[in-house]
Amino acid sequence: MTDALHSVRLNTGSPMPLLGLGTFRLRGPEETQRTVDAALTAGYRSFDTAAVYRNEAEIGQALRELLPRHGLTRADVFITSKLGPRDHGSRARDACQRSLEELGLDYIDLYLIHWPGTQALPVEDGRNPANRAQSWAVLEEFYRSGRFRAIGVSNYTAEHLRQLLGACEVPPAVLQVEFHPKLAQRELRAACAQADVCFQAYSSLGTGLLLSDPVVLEVARRCGRTPAQVLLRWAVQQGVPVLPKSCHPSRVQENSQLFDFELSEEDMARLSSLDCGEKFCWNPSSVA
Repeated sequence: MTDALHSVRLNTGSPMPLLGLGTFRLRGPEETQRTVDAALTAGYRSFDTAAVYRNEAEIGQALRELLPRHGLTRADVFITSKLGPRDHGSRARDACQRSLEELGLDYIDLYLIHWPGTQALPVEDGRNPANRAQSWAVLEEFYRSGRFRAIGVSNYTAEHLRQLLGACEVPPAVLQVEFHPKLAQRELRAACAQADVCFQAYSSLGTGLLLSDPVVLEVARRCGRTPAQVLLRWAVQQGVPVLPKSCHPSRVQENSQLFDFELSEEDMARLSSLDCGEKFCWNPSSVA
């Protein structure tokens, strides 16, 4: 069961943990098993993968082997995967089914459209909105059948989100985007709050570049915590779920220690003052 104190409730009524393990670049059965084992030991109950990560099968296999060892069942974990940009439109149905098969699951807790554009199409191509709409209709089909317990999107701008909300039959449960003190995403967060869409963060550490920021270091010294813990806590203290990724068991453990301390109002304000709209990852704003 998901700890209610350390989770958010989606618009589907189901809880989603505030802390999940990001698995981008996690490859190979040995590394995957070691990392998933460390995460389960540290208390992670949410695992985020994607078709483009090419590790769905390895994640699924690791969970099947490790859950019984930790006294857990499938119902104790929250699994997220995503539709790849190459599979928008007419390929979406096969891709969704493939994710289920790769993971070896009867259902996926949350399935996202990974990117608003279609691979190999120019970002300004007018077919992108139509492909997104066709893909979303397939996700709705899988949601209604119970194969996806919740559906959502990733890397959508406020405009992409408005387009989706204006046309969908099943509203998205989650929007997953880059979020950290230098990219506070105020417009997106407001749009999500208004539409009852859970705003979820990735790249909370700014691809590692924020770990050496002077303000982050100062707050970490004052708290007696690591810079990574401070950055992650800044998000979860605002009710934003996070997905730190690491293949090092010690860092996986370190990143889980977010719920036994609080940042002061002053420290939260100091970190928030860093907002300058800087993106360290992909920029979807030019996608039609």
